[in-house]
Amino acid sequence: MTQNAVRPTPASPTPPGGHLLEVRDLHVEFRTREGVARVINGVTYHLDAGETLAVLGESGSGKSVTAQAIMGILDTPPAYVRAGQILYQGRDLLTRPEEERRQIRGAEIAMIFQDALSALNPVFSVGWQIGESLRERAGMSRADARKRSVELMDLVRIPAAAKRLGDYPHQFSGGMRQRVMIAMALALDPKVLIADEPTTALDVTVQAQIMDLLADLRRDLGMALVLITHDLGVVAGVADRIAVMYAGRIVEHADVHALYRAPAHPYTKGLLESIPRLDVRGQALSSIRGLPPNLMAIPSGCPFHPRCPYVQQVCVDEVPHDLVLGDGRTSACHFAQEVHDDRDG
Repeated sequence: MTQNAVRPTPASPTPPGGHLLEVRDLHVEFRTREGVARVINGVTYHLDAGETLAVLGESGSGKSVTAQAIMGILDTPPAYVRAGQILYQGRDLLTRPEEERRQIRGAEIAMIFQDALSALNPVFSVGWQIGESLRERAGMSRADARKRSVELMDLVRIPAAAKRLGDYPHQFSGGMRQRVMIAMALALDPKVLIADEPTTALDVTVQAQIMDLLADLRRDLGMALVLITHDLGVVAGVADRIAVMYAGRIVEHADVHALYRAPAHPYTKGLLESIPRLDVRGQALSSIRGLPPNLMAIPSGCPFHPRCPYVQQVCVDEVPHDLVLGDGRTSACHFAQEVHDDRDG
């Protein structure tokens, strides 16, 4: 490696008394001609160095918008951050000047976007695109950036990396394009990597390969990883904790093993029960009735109550607060303990 090359280094430790990354009571709304959509409604979660947090929920639950708010890439208008804090190493990113946020973006907090074919530029080779940030942000020469790009492609296990440096995105399979996106995100050695639906549109075998790759990179490079997905099956062997989102809010937050063993929110329970099981044959799959709410007209009380099998009048009348259960998890449900204890319901 040349003298100017960026070398993988372990992430800095969590700041004393705080977390590496922390989202506090974040509110984001989209102001449109049709009305105001309350897309994020008080999201709170944290991430420590070297761990993986999976953020899970249906499409439209606010997972990607939260990530875009962290990255500072929301389109304004129509998106506006109405309240909250996003703390990175103790600094509130929402109050920092744009130039400072630009320096953090990519170099310290990087993001893998969900559609690699759309995210990659079709008229530039993958080598040029991986090397762009190395040339522009790290000040590398073309030769050094080219050499480092090959190293990054090797790191994400793209075969014959040196020979494929001049290939274009359409010459790669879906799984290989996703690996190129990961290489681009790793170029400046970020401390936090946000992976937004990294296995979308990939077959099951390739999904497993990408998840194994992300887990290995997190371990080897010491990064913290936010994994955004709608698929509980994808995160089982990768995540340390899971935050389940519904209607722009975290409805359950728990250790991965505790959540799979006994969910404490009816929405999480419904998601788990909808996963096919190899030990159950000839049984119809369970499903969650109804559709996610219109974010311009979120139901009163608990937003999940129109779809919830545990619904009672209090669910319609009152917004549930986060309840802390005995195993340290939180659940935004009036009947969290009952759901948690109902293994057969």
